[in-house]
Parts: sequence; structure tokens; C-alpha cells
Amino acid sequence: MTTTETPNLTRLAALDPVFAQMVGATAKYVRAIPELTDREKTFLCVTADVCQASLGLAFTAHVRAGLTAGVSTGDIRELLRFVSYDCGYHAAAAGIERIAALEAELGLERPDAEPLPPELLSDGPSPLPEAVRARLTELDAHFTGYFDLQSRMRAGHGPGTLSERERGLVSLSVDVHYQTLADTFRTHVGRALRGGASPEDVRAALRFNAQFGVTRAWHAWEALNAILAES
Repeated sequence: MTTTETPNLTRLAALDPVFAQMVGATAKYVRAIPELTDREKTFLCVTADVCQASLGLAFTAHVRAGLTAGVSTGDIRELLRFVSYDCGYHAAAAGIERIAALEAELGLERPDAEPLPPELLSDGPSPLPEAVRARLTELDAHFTGYFDLQSRMRAGHGPGTLSERERGLVSLSVDVHYQTLADTFRTHVGRALRGGASPEDVRAALRFNAQFGVTRAWHAWEALNAILAES
């Protein structure tokens, strides 16, 4: 859990004072990473919570810290819609349920969201590059159609949506949590770089993710260094 808010550490201290010390020191260390914005750090924290089904104290602390930094629950909802593609709808649905409960608890109005255009929900042009579609089709044609649908539904970049840089950093983080460190990790690192992130920014995202499992981050470092060495 990443938060420097005293109430959360106080609550942890009531459960286990030594653990609260460990959390406080870890939070201070990773929050000092300069390459990431507070908004990006919030997104990475919430992504970790959803991927690891950690929707209790940690999720609440991360959302509250995000609100303090100017990240709205509408932004969190947009993030959850986005990561559903990679983490699975069952995991993202639990996050949606929890953010709705927090909105009610905090007295926040549920944000409006424009419905997706019908053409994004049915057969239509695919946003996927042809080379990617061809490779997927070699695996299974129905799977390719599923990818087409998912890509259409989250292709928009209207007001309030995640930037390409944010999408890349979030997606590569999902790979770290699930240890999918081959083709998808390479693709998502490329998305972050195309979105304006520097190699050092990508490294910063991985440094930040170490708090969510150091052994997972260790394996990801090996994959990331190999990818960046090719650039």
C-alpha cells in the first residue's frame, strides 16, 4: 500500500505497529520517484490493487491519496474500464463495485460517462495493426475478433481519458503483476515510449511497482533491460 496519509498509518499501527513503520518507510521511498506524476502514481497503485484483488484498506488509501492529488473518481473509473482488457472483466468489476461504494461513503456524486457509440460494440474496423491481427489469427480467428472488439471499445481519447503515456505505463504494469513479460510486455513498453515516456520514465514505473512484489519486479527488470537494450 502506498500512502503517506497519517490516518491510514495510524490505522495500520493499531493492527501492527512494526508493519506500519515498514509501510511508512516504503511509501516515502517510492513516492520520491521524480519521473512519475502523482496522477500516474495513483493509477499504478489502483492497477496493482485490482490485479492483486487488494480492494480493502490499500485501495481505499490509494483512492483517497489520488483525490487529494486531484485525481477524480471519474478518472479512476476510466482507468478500471481500460485495465479490464488486460486484467479481466471479473477483476475490474470488483474495482468498479468498490469505487462506487467509496463514492457513496465519501458523499461524492457518481460521474457521468458518455455511452460508447453502437459501432464500437459490434463488428467494425479494427484499430489493431495488421501485423498484430495476422499474428493473432495464426493462433485463433475467434480470439482475433475478441481483440478487435476490446480494442474498438477502448480506442477513444476524448476529454477525461487516459493519455497514451498513461495507458502504456498502466498496461506494462499489468504485465508485471501477471508476469506476462514476453510479447505483451514488449508491446506495452513500446506504447509508453510512443506516448512520450522516456526509457527512464519506464524504468521509474518499474521502480514504483517493486512495492507490489519485489520478486515480480526483479523478473520484469530482466525483461525490460533486454527490451531497452534493443532500442
